[in-house]
Amino acid sequence: MMQETSITLTISMLSFMMAVIWGGPLKRVLRTLKIGKLIRVEGPDRHITKMGTPTMGGVMFILPVILITILFNAASLFGLGLQSQEVFLPMLVMLVYGILGAVDDWEGVRGPRRGLGMRARTKFILQTAIALVVAYFLRENLTVPQLFWPGVDTSFNLGYFYIPIAAFIIVGGSNAVNFTDGLDGLAGLISATALLAYGGIALLQGQVFLARFCFTLVGALFGFLWFNVHPAEMFMGDAGSLSLGATLSVVALMTGQWLLLPVIAIIPVSETLSVILQIAYFKLTHGKRLFKMAPLHHHFELLGWSETQVVQRFWLVSLLFAMLGVAIVLA
Repeated sequence: MMQETSITLTISMLSFMMAVIWGGPLKRVLRTLKIGKLIRVEGPDRHITKMGTPTMGGVMFILPVILITILFNAASLFGLGLQSQEVFLPMLVMLVYGILGAVDDWEGVRGPRRGLGMRARTKFILQTAIALVVAYFLRENLTVPQLFWPGVDTSFNLGYFYIPIAAFIIVGGSNAVNFTDGLDGLAGLISATALLAYGGIALLQGQVFLARFCFTLVGALFGFLWFNVHPAEMFMGDAGSLSLGATLSVVALMTGQWLLLPVIAIIPVSETLSVILQIAYFKLTHGKRLFKMAPLHHHFELLGWSETQVVQRFWLVSLLFAMLGVAIVLA
């Protein structure tokens, strides 16, 4: 276990350095291409200063993870055993959802729907179609547990019900992290914390290669956060948030511990619920609002919390619940 942990941490450091090294050049490329963030006029006033900050920065952590995953799988051909072909699934999910998010970012910044991005219905249909393919592949082609009930060591087989459940989790996770991505460093910190938790769970369950993939992504995320913490020099955009949410969901599904996702990913789940409740309450009361603004982080901003306070406090809550999720697995 100690040797596996050492290799995993080394890979994480490598991905961190790769992300940091090429972060500066990527930022200059995005500025040259004028891929800058457009700020919603109905958002908090303090966000106006972020107008024009380079977005689509999710590419910064997606490419190092893909490169490292492919290289280490190539190394396994020579008997080094650094990776497993199973990690290609979360890697491909990250890539495909990253491309979908990048198209959305481009349309919102430079495309025909400037300021709006891809149509919500179109994006949702594409997310769902991809998720159904991934769910089918999880069930039919990978030897991963379908469901672990907390406190029970035996996995449960859900049959064909697994496919719609898994697809729902992937689409929901993708959009949940997208809702969370609204403040400097928030989505990156929350996602890294959840991936650390699931990486630890994978190690505990003997899924070493999945754990290495999680820590590779965490290292790259830390490299991205080098440029994304307040005041942000770069935003991840939908290219980053959609891919992160989908990848986290697939990792949770591959461990079989997806029932713990609402605990370990408490902040993205809360952000999503705040949007759903806000819309429902607005319609039921004919114009009244449950929150000052949704998603939830904007509500606390409008209550007077600084951006840094919101991010740090949300991250503390996320860390505590991630620890709780791991503790439940250990129980």
